[in-house]
Amino acid sequence: MRPLSSSRALCLIFTFISGLLHVSSATRLIESKSLNPCQDNSSFTATLFNVVFTPDNGSLAFDVVGVSSISGYVNAEVDVIAYGYQALKQPFDPCKQNLQGMCPMNTGQINNKFNLEVSQDVVKQIPGIAYGVPDLDGLVRIYIKDTKTNVSVACVEAELSNGKTVDQKGVGWSTAVVAGLALVASAVTSGLGHSNTAAHVAANALSLFGYFQAQALIGMTAVSLPPIVMSWTQNFQWTMGIIRVEFLQDICTWYQRATGGTPSTLLSNLQQTSVEIQKRSLDYVHKAFLHGYNELSKRGSDTGASASSPGKTVVVHGIERVGFRARIESTNIFLTGIIFFMIFVTFTAAGVALFKAFCEGAVRAGWFKGDKFEDFRNGWKIVLKGILFRLVLIGYPQMTVLCLWELTKRDSAAEVVLALFFFISMTGSLGWAALKVFRIAKRSVSMHKNPAYILYSDPTALNKWGFLYVQFRATAYYFIMPVLLYILLKGIFVAFGQGSGIAQAVGLVIIEAVFLIGVSILRPWMDKKTNAFNISIAAVNFLNVIFLLVFTAVFNQPGIVTGVMGVIFFGVNAVFAVVLIVMVLFSTAWAVFSKDPDTRYQPMRDDRGSFIKSQTQLNTELDALGATARGNMTQTAYKGRDLDDDEDSYSSGSGRRGRTHDAAGVPLPPSTATSHRSPSRHREPPRSPIDPNMPFLPSDGTPRHDTPTGYGEAPRGMYNGYNDSSRNQGYPQFYGPPGSAHSNMGYRNQNNGSPWQRGAGYDH
Repeated sequence: MRPLSSSRALCLIFTFISGLLHVSSATRLIESKSLNPCQDNSSFTATLFNVVFTPDNGSLAFDVVGVSSISGYVNAEVDVIAYGYQALKQPFDPCKQNLQGMCPMNTGQINNKFNLEVSQDVVKQIPGIAYGVPDLDGLVRIYIKDTKTNVSVACVEAELSNGKTVDQKGVGWSTAVVAGLALVASAVTSGLGHSNTAAHVAANALSLFGYFQAQALIGMTAVSLPPIVMSWTQNFQWTMGIIRVEFLQDICTWYQRATGGTPSTLLSNLQQTSVEIQKRSLDYVHKAFLHGYNELSKRGSDTGASASSPGKTVVVHGIERVGFRARIESTNIFLTGIIFFMIFVTFTAAGVALFKAFCEGAVRAGWFKGDKFEDFRNGWKIVLKGILFRLVLIGYPQMTVLCLWELTKRDSAAEVVLALFFFISMTGSLGWAALKVFRIAKRSVSMHKNPAYILYSDPTALNKWGFLYVQFRATAYYFIMPVLLYILLKGIFVAFGQGSGIAQAVGLVIIEAVFLIGVSILRPWMDKKTNAFNISIAAVNFLNVIFLLVFTAVFNQPGIVTGVMGVIFFGVNAVFAVVLIVMVLFSTAWAVFSKDPDTRYQPMRDDRGSFIKSQTQLNTELDALGATARGNMTQTAYKGRDLDDDEDSYSSGSGRRGRTHDAAGVPLPPSTATSHRSPSRHREPPRSPIDPNMPFLPSDGTPRHDTPTGYGEAPRGMYNGYNDSSRNQGYPQFYGPPGSAHSNMGYRNQNNGSPWQRGAGYDH
């Protein structure tokens, strides 16, 4: 046995972690409720194995039901291993303990309940922290040896637990509530006109959600993880749609059977099947495979659809391990994730529609002022499109992993079709949206030497595509493309690498290292605080995959090193998650309760604020003049557009042929509405409305009111700078009085006479 000083060193390493959780228990104990073979050709198998060690009274209680092929007198040896450290090694003689059925052992059924007394000298050698630290990384191993040859004829082992874990439903619910509140707060503040605050809150909320998903992906890898790491990452599996609801499991099972699949029955056959959750020792898993109990017809060597034979041992790892811990059958994991994603999208869309109805009702009832949420009420359909695109971006990591993984499992033909549909449609839509943003920005740069000009001055582009670029500075609009590639590559390694934990770990290390280096150099987010927030997340994600590589035992480190690093992984991420949550909660509370939340944030250096055009009432004459110059987009702007036609946006490369409204949604004159200009003439100088072949003062002295072809048929007067009401008579109704802003705007929209507007990209 090891000296006591070694266990004290282990105790000092883990003391800090016990302060993170306040747990109380009337009785200290260490228990196990599963048994797995740990030797080739083992002569003993168990269908029931419960062992409880209570250090206060020094007893070790066993409850064993199994089948033995051993005959004769035997000795036994009990080894207790905690965090790779052998804490206890004690031989015992079944005959001296008066164990029925084991002195001597006979072939056949064994059904024994017995207690062993453990001396206080042995009890004192077990670190006290073992009874308090959550998710104890320990196991008990029992060797049964022939008394004549002292050769082991059977070996079984069981994982140990002290009844405490960090896998708590409260953690998952609290993280979900925080992320959801932040997203809702960003939407509300955006509707109230605080665009700067909304952009910051939304960026931080999405980054926090991405960090939670990165934690969940660690748990989905095929690497053998320490128990505390498995439990911690299990708290975030809700971000991947791994949530158990009883009736949904029944629906998934029914759907799979109806489409020709064979559902797994592992969870319903736990009385006949021993399930081993893959932990950090690959040697144990290898031995379990060699024993031959886990040969399954459909699911390979992991979890079978017919895991009902007595004595069968099944090893689960990776995504199936996550599903088993969530009590979801392995064949239902994909459909469960799909269903929850669709529920998320459906409820969000319904919520937006209900909020639109509430706002309209509140304004009519006098609860709100007429300008409250005016931008949202005028263009709620475009806003809804942007929200749906954002939900696709949020769910993309989840759907990438589950859809690609389903292609390797093929639970049924219909599920494979669903996987292909969701993956291709989501990847295609996000890729097309990113390309659209890239084209808009390049057009803005070519016209105005500034990508922010059109990206932020066009409300349609901002509401529909802004989810892809508002979190970045204007000159880093392209960074959404590397982010999508980063998500896709991580999903590919997690989904297709379920057979090799080492390959997954190495691939993730490379991906996270490249991403961390890239964001540290480019610093693409909107300001220093947001850059620090996201670069910190990237650094912790890189550190996590370094831990993941160590957990693969590729460095052949001692078991105690792996155990210690598992606890450090939990400590670092628990503290970091709390810090991120506090920061997001503070920014969310400030956005909701502050009268002017934009004062907390400095204006963006890319000057996006000067380009963002609010639809609310403009207060100053200067704002009104600016609105007139760029063509104010009133409520008719939304109604005048075909919301399904992207080419109607200011940001589109060219206007629709035969269009009847200008950029502001105002009807154009018939001749202009039906004219078809070629794209090459967009940048030509404005043509004069006066026919150069007609003299200004005709010789006959009669006035000339005829207009040249292409400029309308109605007579037009010249504006002389005076607001004389008598001069208003005789002018076409479209142009209004010559001195009005409406007339100026219509004239410019028709003749494209403003160099400012020609350069703004609105001349279609």
